[in-house]
Amino acid sequence: MRKLYLLVMACLAGFATTVKAQAELSPAESVVYEGHEVASEGAWCWFADPRALHYENESGTINSSYVGYIDVHGAVKAVQYDFLKKRRTEVLVRSYFQPDDHNNPTFLVLPDERIMIFYSRHTDEPCFYYRISRLPGDITTLGEEKKILTADNTTYPSPFILSDDPEHIYLCWRGIHWHPTIARLSLPDAEDNVAIDWGPYQMVQSTGARPYAKYCSNGKDRIMFTYTTGHPDNENPNWLYMNSVNINTLQLEDVQGRVLSTIADGPLQVNRKEQYAVDFPVAVADHTPGMRDWVWQVTADKQGNPVIAMVKISGDKKQHDYYYLYWDGKAWKEIFLAHGGGHFHQSPDIEHCYSGGMAIDPVRPDVVYCSVPVGGAFGRMYEIVKYTVDTRTGAVAQEAVTHNSRKNNVRPYILPGSEGSPLRLAWMRGDYYDWIVSSARPGYPTAVHADFRWAEEPVAIDEGMLAYSDLWGGSVCAAGEQLKLKIPRERRKSDFTLFFWVETGGKPVDGVFCEGDDWAWGADSATLKPYLVVAGDTVRSANVLGTADSWARYGRGTNGKWYPVELYPRVLLAVVSEGGRLTTYVNGLADQSLEREAGLKRLALGACTGDIKNYILYHRALNPEEIGRLVSLSH
Repeated sequence: MRKLYLLVMACLAGFATTVKAQAELSPAESVVYEGHEVASEGAWCWFADPRALHYENESGTINSSYVGYIDVHGAVKAVQYDFLKKRRTEVLVRSYFQPDDHNNPTFLVLPDERIMIFYSRHTDEPCFYYRISRLPGDITTLGEEKKILTADNTTYPSPFILSDDPEHIYLCWRGIHWHPTIARLSLPDAEDNVAIDWGPYQMVQSTGARPYAKYCSNGKDRIMFTYTTGHPDNENPNWLYMNSVNINTLQLEDVQGRVLSTIADGPLQVNRKEQYAVDFPVAVADHTPGMRDWVWQVTADKQGNPVIAMVKISGDKKQHDYYYLYWDGKAWKEIFLAHGGGHFHQSPDIEHCYSGGMAIDPVRPDVVYCSVPVGGAFGRMYEIVKYTVDTRTGAVAQEAVTHNSRKNNVRPYILPGSEGSPLRLAWMRGDYYDWIVSSARPGYPTAVHADFRWAEEPVAIDEGMLAYSDLWGGSVCAAGEQLKLKIPRERRKSDFTLFFWVETGGKPVDGVFCEGDDWAWGADSATLKPYLVVAGDTVRSANVLGTADSWARYGRGTNGKWYPVELYPRVLLAVVSEGGRLTTYVNGLADQSLEREAGLKRLALGACTGDIKNYILYHRALNPEEIGRLVSLSH
């Protein structure tokens, strides 16, 4: 009991320190609003969407938000907040991935209401990865990892299902020749496999090496996309174009419906010559002389006309100006929003075209959120500011969202489908050095924040304990040994939680962590992944027990290599049985979940190659907040 007592006391001491630190802020500094933390480690690029999503169904059985990101350890993650249960769960989608913020996951709600998650490496591998939840609306139940093989390397997945063709998924990305690419996929079959039945096709061919595209759909028959000549670092001027994919004809059209090309016949040839603007006057959305355009979002207004959030960057890349670009039914019009400063990050010698960021509210497309430098109590920081545009007069009203921040707030994003939800706006907060972790720079050690404070579940880690180890140092059972626990008869069929940790010494773990009546949880040293065995069926995790921290020892860049796995020297584990579902947690992140009964007629710890350390067994299901607290206290 001494161990648990010390853990609880440490928690209370930390809380007291935080309260004292807040009390010592000056009056000006105390008026700080930086939103509320969604995840302590996480980032995203802005060209793969939707990187977050809200979904609630008509029957009222699903009402959840999903926010995806990748951390500097190469872990692709997502937070699910269930508004019905008021439960927040952080899910490990894929561990040991290329630690690059371009690799954030994107979400798609399937017709059966399951959630499909796409992710890929940064132009580094000819495939997409995806996982699909086993249960509708619940990404804590993700199935096995699958691949969509392509001939060319991939980046930035943006998936759509449209009502005119509800039997297919349309996937857009940067692919063939580093250009906007599209394919049509079948819906997942009984084994969750999908197949490409049209494409992939390169949609446009620019005179620039790397056009950057943003996509959105009208939900019915068209996918709008706006794109640049190339990367603004390399192109001056860098034009902005606007086309649509008509999924019924599989052709490209301009904003007035003029057919530009048949996609399967070859890419539309695009350039930045003045004659192109004469020949295709409405397909060119902006061609300001001497400006390096970049795009942040495209959506549609209530009349279905496109609205674009874009930044114009000066020739020397020192001045970034935010603009609201819209089609008024006859011509493209623009309204200046704000000066966005220069590049927002702390590395002076790279990525001078990285603005703080913009996000249009798709429900109210006259509202744009921008990250702009503002003076405050802690100096000049990038703050989120809300701009409301009146296209009749050109007037722009502004309202601070964050203020007196201690770190930068950048890359805002409005969750699609969130118009009835209190969680609408999310962004990155913190320091930023590079889009990839390398020996040169630590990457993107930011957190993810939002405009909504989670309703946290109660934390009472001293309640419901059934058994625990009372060791200070040492091991409950050494490698290869097993500890059998005696469970009172009246507790053998109840919900339970077993929390413990394994010291691995940085070596692969093999064997069983724990086992009960008709279930076992262990790890395989060949795959480096955990597995669950329930009623004779083995289900393997998609996640190795390690990180991509080894990337920090190698050079910067996308070279197609997989560097060595950095195995956890210690792994904190929890298995929870609640209401007929068995869920495992690795270092506080939900890893596997199965709809299976799991009893405690017998329970044994150990028989793996690692040393099992202290454990606590509860005769109740701990919620994710409580598991997270145990993890934080055990480090």
